[in-house]
Amino acid sequence: MPIRKVAIVAVPGVQPFELGVAWEGFGIDRREEGVPSYDCSVVSMTESVPTAGGYSLSTPHRLDHARDADLVVVPANVDRTVCPEPILDLVCETVARGAKVMSVCSGAFVLGAAGLLDGRDCTTHWRYAAELAEAFPAARVNPDVLFVCDGQVMTSAGSAAGLDLCLHIIRADYGEEIARKVARRMVMPPHRDGGQAQYVDAPIRVRPADTLAPLLDALADELTTEHTIDSLAARCAMSPRTFARRFRAETGTTPHLWLTHQRVLQARRMLEEGDDGIDTVAARCGFGSAAMLRHHFARIVGVSPAAYRRVFRHRESVA
Repeated sequence: MPIRKVAIVAVPGVQPFELGVAWEGFGIDRREEGVPSYDCSVVSMTESVPTAGGYSLSTPHRLDHARDADLVVVPANVDRTVCPEPILDLVCETVARGAKVMSVCSGAFVLGAAGLLDGRDCTTHWRYAAELAEAFPAARVNPDVLFVCDGQVMTSAGSAAGLDLCLHIIRADYGEEIARKVARRMVMPPHRDGGQAQYVDAPIRVRPADTLAPLLDALADELTTEHTIDSLAARCAMSPRTFARRFRAETGTTPHLWLTHQRVLQARRMLEEGDDGIDTVAARCGFGSAAMLRHHFARIVGVSPAAYRRVFRHRESVA
């Protein structure tokens, strides 16, 4: 069912930019360019809402105005533990009546507190992914994607990913050409798939490792060494089967995937900070060949090593 009415919730301490992201997606009148408009409004519990910027927003609509919205959007707020009961009730009622909810960045914590992430795939900004996974262990947190749509619950990563999710919704409602017009107006790419990786500077695991922590620390310094399940299990005095089971329980992934992500993370650091050629980066990160580096880097980061270097190489490295 197409979305027509959108309500953006100004949570106390709301981040103005993230609220603006949702408004940019759904609140701008673009009818003169042939783009259908949404009935979009900002709602809040009180007329005046304190923001993360130290000033207040004045909103004309209270939460009741969102009771018949097709989509309720929760932007980020300054305190991820602030989840007022009336807002939790609103998002729960929204899903219960068959409508949709969406979060931008750390707004996912509100959806989590409402129980809407339990048993669902979701995401948030990579800086908060571990915290979200710890706070809501029944949620399936993926820190490596731009946005996730799991049924009626949609979550996005950082601010730009919020715009990507807005465009995804617009595309679903009105088609590719309308989404392209909106993207052109916002001067952004018309399509970045939700599965594209965040530029995340964090290990793959979002759960703390207990018994394997010393091994993981050591492996991070041994990326050029070939490791097998048997050799790693021997280092931990475990059988291969027990080690594989313990590794997945503590990291959420396999040794091979964990090492691959660590090697990509090291490659990213080298691309950001130095001028080494791709062959050298591949060798020093344990990939063996530039082709293998390019393959895994593009799969995990979403862009080629060369494209990543152009965007993120430190200025002092290219002077």
